[in-house]
Amino acid sequence: MSAVAPASTSPDVSTTGPLAGGPGSIALVRAVVAEPAEPRTVALTGPAGAGKSTVLRALVRAWTDAGAQIAGAGAAGAEAGPVLVVDDAHELPEDELDRLRRFAGLPGARMVVAFRPWPRGRALARLGAALAAGAPPLVLGALDAAGVAARAVRAGTSLPDDALRAVLERTAGSPMLVDRLLGTGSATGAVPPQLAEQIGYVVDAEDPRVVEMITAVALGAPSDSEVLVPLLGLTDAAGSGIDELDELVQRAVAAGLCTPDGRVIPLVGEAVRARVAPARRTELRRMLAEIELERGGSVLAVARTLRGSGATGERAAAVFVAAAAEAAREEHPDAVRFYAEAVAAGTSPLTVAAGRAEAHLVAGDLDGALSHADAVLSATGAVEPEDAVRAGGVAAAVLARRGLLSRSAELYRWSAAVAGEHPPAAAVPVLIGTGARDEAREILDGTGGPVPGRAPTLVDGADELTARGMLDSVQGSPTAALSGLARAAGLLESARGAALLPDTPAALAALVAVHTGEFDVAASVLHRALRTGLGGTPARPRHRLLLGWIALLRGATGAAEERLATVDAEAARAGRPLEPRDEFLAAALQVALARRNSDLGALMRSWTRARQAIVRHPVDLFVLQPLGELVTAATRLREESWVAPHLDEATALLERLGRPALWSAPLHWAQLQAAVLVDDVEAARSHTAALQEAAGGSRFAHAMAIAAPHWVGVLENRVDPETVEDAARGLHAVGLSFDGGRLAGQAALRTEDRRAVSALLACARALQAAGADVRSATDPAPSEAGGAGAAPAAPPGGAAPAVPAARSEPEGESAPSLLSERELEVAELVVQGRTQKEIGETLFISAKTVEHHVARIRQRLGAGSRGELLAQLRRILEGRES
Repeated sequence: MSAVAPASTSPDVSTTGPLAGGPGSIALVRAVVAEPAEPRTVALTGPAGAGKSTVLRALVRAWTDAGAQIAGAGAAGAEAGPVLVVDDAHELPEDELDRLRRFAGLPGARMVVAFRPWPRGRALARLGAALAAGAPPLVLGALDAAGVAARAVRAGTSLPDDALRAVLERTAGSPMLVDRLLGTGSATGAVPPQLAEQIGYVVDAEDPRVVEMITAVALGAPSDSEVLVPLLGLTDAAGSGIDELDELVQRAVAAGLCTPDGRVIPLVGEAVRARVAPARRTELRRMLAEIELERGGSVLAVARTLRGSGATGERAAAVFVAAAAEAAREEHPDAVRFYAEAVAAGTSPLTVAAGRAEAHLVAGDLDGALSHADAVLSATGAVEPEDAVRAGGVAAAVLARRGLLSRSAELYRWSAAVAGEHPPAAAVPVLIGTGARDEAREILDGTGGPVPGRAPTLVDGADELTARGMLDSVQGSPTAALSGLARAAGLLESARGAALLPDTPAALAALVAVHTGEFDVAASVLHRALRTGLGGTPARPRHRLLLGWIALLRGATGAAEERLATVDAEAARAGRPLEPRDEFLAAALQVALARRNSDLGALMRSWTRARQAIVRHPVDLFVLQPLGELVTAATRLREESWVAPHLDEATALLERLGRPALWSAPLHWAQLQAAVLVDDVEAARSHTAALQEAAGGSRFAHAMAIAAPHWVGVLENRVDPETVEDAARGLHAVGLSFDGGRLAGQAALRTEDRRAVSALLACARALQAAGADVRSATDPAPSEAGGAGAAPAAPPGGAAPAVPAARSEPEGESAPSLLSERELEVAELVVQGRTQKEIGETLFISAKTVEHHVARIRQRLGAGSRGELLAQLRRILEGRES
């Protein structure tokens, strides 16, 4: 090789920044040239682009300035004379390398030889050893962050930290690639065409096998001999191809295309991918996927690169099917797309329909899940029995979520008949929900041992705990039922498969807890379910709505409104209505909020939504509380005909289950409240008797049974203030603060004893305030997943707070100094359009007292008509808010 001639553009060796490979190169260059006359031999090695030629030019310049004579490889003679500078020594023949080695051994020899680390034959290795006798070899490598920053400054630019990191990551610190990338002015964007072409020249100049390997790895092949050897068609003497692959990797590293650990430098990969023809890209990825498939490895990564490529045929389809199954095991939403790609590649739709149904269910697409499951169920003679059972399970879960528990139970029975087994434990909640208690018990009696050849999974354990918990809720101990369901929910937090269940054990545990008055337990289970994502995306609205329901029962209407608004807003953003089961609960929640706020206008608007939910959702055990709320609201609106059939079904359902106290007491309580609204004493007495019969079911039912006779007394104007207050506080003790406050307030209106009136009103206000204070127990936990911190939409129906908060009086012309605080509270409710009776119920005063307040307000304001009165009140109230 010829000597490296000095160049005017060569960097000065005194520069503080790195020439290449970091400050170490500068230190050695200085040592070499510090005494030009002193004999010195140096080996300079590093991959292509590491800066070997840059260092050589610096040395040539320094020696030339010192008066030394420079010669190339051909000048190596019998005597040491000029300074010998040789670049690319790895390309020299062996005899030339031997001559250089002999020259390095001469006394007074001065020489620097640069070469790549590969190929390294024996002659080059012996030369390196001879050079190292004079000084340690100079090994050039990758730049660090400081080196990249220095080169950027030298290029006339200053990179921010994020761009600096991007350059370092994309180039792996290769000085050549750093310079070229900085020169394009595109540190973070796509590879400019001119740079891709430059890198392409470097790649194409290498051995064709190296080019093939770089292309394969750039397109997604792992650096694994089990994949690359067959992909590249390599063989060696031993027949394994590993040695040949190792050589190709070392050549690629020496060429500056790979990092020392064999990974393709990202910028090189980007350039290669940009230049590969589409057909070649598809073919390589298909071959790679087939190899992964044959060796039983993960095909997800390569299948993702093949997706959208238009690859078709039996092998490509098999790859997509395998990728879909792999993604489905991880409950990854990509499973849906992989199944679609498999069908597009030529797979028969029916053969993968059962898997597609499961994938759509996990992804939350219940329409897609039911469609694919139905395709299998409609052609059971053309599919394997396992697929038919699988599709039946998916359809049963979807129908259960849509409130069609009877149809869901039929599918579980059919699937069991096809499989020749008992229905699974997952069917028990569905059967209990439809009143088939004996059948549910038989299933549990028949699943006492493990299934031969099948290991018990976490889902199996959770299914059995859930099944036994549900059976205990109708025939055993409520405490045992709640314990089993809570443990089932905990078991599924670290397992997959909950998305395929008809309901989550967390939701069922919360329902049982609510029916026993254990609101804190219910809220805790639901918060954990939301944090861990139990049941996946489809279960999130249900868990949030149940939290809203708990807040409602405790009297925290503001928290309940926020929960409902969040669920409705998410459904609107997704452009998909709530499933019938969730919509039924949401509609009941909205109606209940309007009724508790005594807002007749909001109640009428909410009832429109409720009617639609009622006709879409048949009665089952798990909607009895929301149904009870709708019964009360229907009575208030004289719309009893809408709920009468559902109420009859609910009564029949409870009879089939043996009238379990846990489930029946809340419904009787709701019917008692409806009877109170219309002063139906006989109905109130009937439901009071039913509640007293169920009093032993739980402390929740016991509190209702104690309070119920006092409602009958209120209707008959028989009030014992002390016992009423005890009953009201008993309701508060089990979480029913709103109900307790309402009982005390209504009792206060039916007694003549002024001291008793004051005591009962004080009790009512205290319980109502206590209900508002439980907000923290129902608010979302900080780590709750999915939108807990999103701003809620406006409260449904425009519902107002139950008791208007007192505000400080503002200054100005509109100051409400003419009205007392109580008159301002009445004024707010008048403006909202409430009747005198509704205002009295809200403020715990009689309708006559409300009438008196309204008359005084009109007199003080000098309003001649109702329209004038409302206009003045709005102006005054707006002035208080400004």
